[in-house]
Amino acid sequence: MKQLFTLLFIACSLNLFAGKVDTVTVFSNAMQKEINCVVITPKNYKKSKTRFPVVYLLHGYSGNYAGWVKEAPQLIQKADDLQLMIVCADGGYYSWYYDSPIDPKMKYETFVSRELVNYIDTHYKTIADKKGRAITGLSMGGHGALYLSIRNKDVFAQAGSICGGVDIRPFPNNWQIKQVLGDISTNKENWETHSVINLADSLKNGELNLIIDCGLGDFFLEVNRNLHQKLMQMKIDHDYTERPGVHNKAYWGSAIDFQLLFFRKWFDKQ
Repeated sequence: MKQLFTLLFIACSLNLFAGKVDTVTVFSNAMQKEINCVVITPKNYKKSKTRFPVVYLLHGYSGNYAGWVKEAPQLIQKADDLQLMIVCADGGYYSWYYDSPIDPKMKYETFVSRELVNYIDTHYKTIADKKGRAITGLSMGGHGALYLSIRNKDVFAQAGSICGGVDIRPFPNNWQIKQVLGDISTNKENWETHSVINLADSLKNGELNLIIDCGLGDFFLEVNRNLHQKLMQMKIDHDYTERPGVHNKAYWGSAIDFQLLFFRKWFDKQ
């Protein structure tokens, strides 16, 4: 309830010409539970006869669906300025957006890429096609956005990552990943097959419109550089940025503005 009041306060405090923020509850059949998500629509949404593209935003480790709007409140105005919808999914405390191979109750890949997308397309005026969808996120969510988009290229046409943990293998004891994949010493294959840098092998140029961003002082910088180098070797077109900054809300609060514009430009070409 406190999170809902916070979101309402942020929405009311911003420019009257900004978009609208709703908190929706989506039932996950895969996990048999209700999950809260934030939906931001442009101010002219109700009166508009057009359908809108959607950008899905994923939060980081220990975060939740309300995090993006609290840490980057300009998103409400951006939805209006860029004429798109923004959906902030909830990925649990430490899911890493996996369908866990060891915990059958954790199916966040299914929830975000199937159940949530279907809910949004059913209840809102969206472009219900992959050409009308992008997905990005911060940290755990940056990993999740690339992981989900590569594995669900029929759902998403664009994907981004901000300070993303794009290779989880160097961090076997961090952020409760082993509670989702098992200990790396006994479940090495899970860690190999669930790392974005390895999934990139399945990409073909042009399948996804990609943007990757990481700060020069970020502890994920090396794995992001490795992914960038791999994509260049594979001749996979992508936008890659390194800027001064560390792993904090100031960095991803700024980076998301560039990524939304990047997605909007691609939507406009379709």
